[in-house]
Amino acid sequence: MTNRDRWVCLDVGETLIDETRIWSLWADLFGIPRLTFFAALGAVVAGGGQHQGVFDTLGIDEATWRARLPEVEARYGGFREEDLYPDARRALGALAEAGYHVAVAANQPATRTAQLRALGIDPEVLVMSDEVGVHKPDPAFFERVLELMGGPPPSSVAYVGDRVDNDVVPAQQAGLRAVWLRRGPWGLIQQPPEDVRPDLVASSLDELVERIGEVWAGA
Repeated sequence: MTNRDRWVCLDVGETLIDETRIWSLWADLFGIPRLTFFAALGAVVAGGGQHQGVFDTLGIDEATWRARLPEVEARYGGFREEDLYPDARRALGALAEAGYHVAVAANQPATRTAQLRALGIDPEVLVMSDEVGVHKPDPAFFERVLELMGGPPPSSVAYVGDRVDNDVVPAQQAGLRAVWLRRGPWGLIQQPPEDVRPDLVASSLDELVERIGEVWAGA
């Protein structure tokens, strides 16, 4: 099997996109110091909770924060150049140049697809969970992504993401290779279960590009 028979599929949040700006907007909206907000988010991550749990920790009920979603999205204005990690565009180009098929698939609103394309992120497959109606860690998410890729063997696909629970574990359970990108709150705080071993651990997308061949070493 050569690189041209393999896919590298990347997550979005804390993989291609730095989410600091949108979390800062949430903190500012509720008048919470950013340091306090980020500390609460870290505590939720460390406790194994989902990101929405930060609002419970801060005493903000679900109805209240959900009612503010349109306002936050309006202020956010979608992905901007400043939100892209510096290595994101460089890594996507390098992977394609090395002969890999490249995809981006993530738990995101459908609007993010056009926003990424506007930033020049336009891989062979680009899909958000809201577009296909299924979200990670549901196995159906990975099944749908494989369908959009044209049905390659799952073992020929490396899925790259920062979260153990949403990316590493379900990707491996679906038969894909799992690359754990250790950046962002989840990437730095979470730890895999004792019986889970990512196929590759990288601290940046530049490192991923350098070491991507290790994902299939000995296969």
